[in-house]
Amino acid sequence: MYIAIVEGNPHLRSLLGWHLQQAGYGTQTAATIEQARKIFYHQQISLAIVDSDLPDGDGIELCRWLYQQKQSLILILSARNTEKDIVSGFKAGADDYLTKPFGMQEFLARSEALLRRNRLALAPVYLDYGDLKIDLVHRRVQFRGDFIDLTPQEFSLLYVLTQAEGEALSRSELLRRAWPDAIDNPRTIDTHVLSLRKKIEIDPRQPSLIQTVRNVGYRFNSESSKKDRRNSLSRIESRN
Repeated sequence: MYIAIVEGNPHLRSLLGWHLQQAGYGTQTAATIEQARKIFYHQQISLAIVDSDLPDGDGIELCRWLYQQKQSLILILSARNTEKDIVSGFKAGADDYLTKPFGMQEFLARSEALLRRNRLALAPVYLDYGDLKIDLVHRRVQFRGDFIDLTPQEFSLLYVLTQAEGEALSRSELLRRAWPDAIDNPRTIDTHVLSLRKKIEIDPRQPSLIQTVRNVGYRFNSESSKKDRRNSLSRIESRN
């Protein structure tokens, strides 16, 4: 279980990390939004502790991005203490909001309370779509029993598509959710989708898992893998 600390103040960042480590948690630290995105891009994080004022931007915007990933719970730390600020934080996706200055015992108690909630409603760590199996912890993918070599970016794109639960996502939305850095070329998505299809589709020229939705973008069709599995079972039963 890892906690990410995204805090611009180096002294506070180190202090928070030390106390969490003493409490038995693994930590990852970042000073900027750019560094934080790279952490979430490569590591499964249970709790994100985010400063609202970061050197390279607004931490509230990072919270919105994290909320869309559905990867971790979020605790905002902020010197902004008006009711409007706090409400904005919760609307951005925060699970808790702690105003500065704060006591370390209160900080630890709030963090532990969020992590207890996380244990009660753990996100799946393994996705099974029949022929396609996705290990979210180790970021590994199997297709028809074989491990598939995906790049980190291909894995993130596949993950975001599966989390949309069949909803079609535009290229710009996929870039915003799946890429750690801002990219202006939506056609980057097409290149990565083409590469993914070559690795996880039975026939990449007639894709059934990652479908193109005209004038929109792409969607993940989980029903396709279930149908393929039913058809395979039917063929086995008929031979018997």
